[in-house]
Amino acid sequence: MVFGSYVLIYFTILYTRRRLGIVTNEMMAVPKWRFAIIGFLEAIGVATGMAAAAMLPGPVIPILNQTFLVWQLLFALLILGKRFLLNQIAGCLLVAVGVVVAVSSGSGADTTLSGIGFLWPAVLVASAAFQAGASIIKEFVFNDAAKRLEGKSLDIFVVNSFGSGFQALFVFLLLPFLSNLKGIPFASLPSYLKDGAGCFFNTGAKISGCDGAPILPLLYIATNLAFNISLLHLVKISSAIVSSLAVMLSVPLSVYIMSKPLPYLPGGSSLSSNFTMGCIVLVLGLLLYNIPTTPTKQHTKTS
Repeated sequence: MVFGSYVLIYFTILYTRRRLGIVTNEMMAVPKWRFAIIGFLEAIGVATGMAAAAMLPGPVIPILNQTFLVWQLLFALLILGKRFLLNQIAGCLLVAVGVVVAVSSGSGADTTLSGIGFLWPAVLVASAAFQAGASIIKEFVFNDAAKRLEGKSLDIFVVNSFGSGFQALFVFLLLPFLSNLKGIPFASLPSYLKDGAGCFFNTGAKISGCDGAPILPLLYIATNLAFNISLLHLVKISSAIVSSLAVMLSVPLSVYIMSKPLPYLPGGSSLSSNFTMGCIVLVLGLLLYNIPTTPTKQHTKTS
């Protein structure tokens, strides 16, 4: 349902911008098979990520998800032909380490890691690879469109709309697999979706866990839309890796905010000194990545 909402909103905005002449015929002529690949990779990333998350302890998940940035560096090298300076590679690694330290502080992640087999961590790492591949292909689409459009930039809602549309399509095709992960028989899925819609709009019989609906779900969708649009714009004007670094900066900020007493959430909790240390390492990584340098000839293509 949420995927459908995003697709509807994105295409509505795209249609409006098309009518206003912001989106041109040339922009709409961008090969759609690329968006199909993006949607497929993102859908597979969602499916494998859900499968792994259901089998892994919570503290392990954000740690393994930091492989996303490593995959991005690799795919940017292979797909985009980019070359990275040493300070950029070191900065990315520092950011990932900072997030791990900040998020896993006080969670006992060091003890839970020892009891995990190889399969499900590998599945989660593969999930990060699918998502990273999709982000790099988005950057490729923007770069290629700039050549096709003779210097004009591709409107982000062309990418958002078609990418999300194909993602929703592939997620729909994966519904039997996803419902099985949640222990929901496929035959019961329509009833489950109906109950979910009732909870979303806060209609019908009262269901536990629907407090704050429909305002909170709508606020979540609006915030997530703004977040996704901002990230894609950042990919467009900079690179997929820079957008990932921005997201990583938001992780400890989110943890800090969630530690405070907020409506509809349990009472606040204290954060350990490791959290502060992780944030410091993260910021140092961002600074290191963005240190102005004079690239040598072999580094003329950097992010």
